[in-house]
Amino acid sequence: QVQLVESGGGLVQPGGSLRLSCAASGFTFNKYPMSWYRQAPGKERELVAAITSAGGITEYGDSAKGRFTISRDNAKSTVYLQMNSLKPEDTAVYYCKADFGGIAYWGQGTQVTVSS
Repeated sequence: QVQLVESGGGLVQPGGSLRLSCAASGFTFNKYPMSWYRQAPGKERELVAAITSAGGITEYGDSAKGRFTISRDNAKSTVYLQMNSLKPEDTAVYYCKADFGGIAYWGQGTQVTVSS
């Protein structure tokens, strides 16, 4: 079955960096776009970044532009989110998502907390 397993979250000080990973299995990873979303307490889930199947095209939410970078390694069936210059407002649970066959698949999420 489809599995998406996020890792790399944690507690970081403002201005710091984290790299999130999402290991995928159960589907042909290199055929589908992937994306990262986040959800802060009391807020709706929002798009952070997305990447096409071959990695040639990326898209970012306004909050991520200029600070975050999405990438993927199709040989490892893994998508990454490099987050730099983190701010307290980046605190959220971060989820990776795969869309195919008309279904959205989500990982369990990884908590990112930005605090001094």
